[in-house]
Amino acid sequence: MSAEAARALLAIRDVEAGYGGQRVLRGVTIDVPEGSMVTLIGPNGHGKTTLLYCVSGLVRPDSGEILLDGEAIHSLPVDRIVQRGIVQIPQGDMVFPDMSVMDNLLMGAYLPAAAAEQGQRLEEVLAFLPTLAERRNQTASTLSGGERRMLAIGRGLMAGGRVLLIDEPSLGLAPIVIEQIYQVIGDLKAQGRTIFLVEENASRIVDLADHVHLLDNGEIVWHGPPGQLAENDELLETYLGG
Repeated sequence: MSAEAARALLAIRDVEAGYGGQRVLRGVTIDVPEGSMVTLIGPNGHGKTTLLYCVSGLVRPDSGEILLDGEAIHSLPVDRIVQRGIVQIPQGDMVFPDMSVMDNLLMGAYLPAAAAEQGQRLEEVLAFLPTLAERRNQTASTLSGGERRMLAIGRGLMAGGRVLLIDEPSLGLAPIVIEQIYQVIGDLKAQGRTIFLVEENASRIVDLADHVHLLDNGEIVWHGPPGQLAENDELLETYLGG
């Protein structure tokens, strides 16, 4: 699906943001069409996670706007943004370590609309991620790194979001586990989920993403189909170290 062929469910327009007077994002504009997977790549520390925080409401843009289905969300409280359908799956092992897998999943359905469909969503998530079904009674701290990452994804799916924000899903994982995580992400895409994914490793997204944006020093310096990025050795060497 091309960006031109589908309307933008999530639209980021000229967003500028930072911390304590330090500018991190500079005029970032990105469209995430409904049912597509758009990926943001770039060096560490150049604003990728900050942009996700702006979309989910954890950081307020200094200027610009963020639209979901044509309606501005950038000034809404975080819980209202989640209610509208933005769900962030953070990087790292952001689970409740002393709680069971089941209780971690149920925490994803804490808002009223999600709680009303809790049983159905839980059944769907456990069918989609059978490893979690097998581990449902274990405490999260006993899971492997890859299993904890799957648990974070499952908890996000329990919220029933219209747009999934996935931040660096391969961070800190062994290559074989990364393949498993990206198989899950590929399955989500095949279901027609709308995904805005942040990743540092460009090779992971070439076969999955519909469109790629390259962020450097808070600015979009290139965007286009992933195949064009894979063929641009100079671009990869300059911004991603090859």
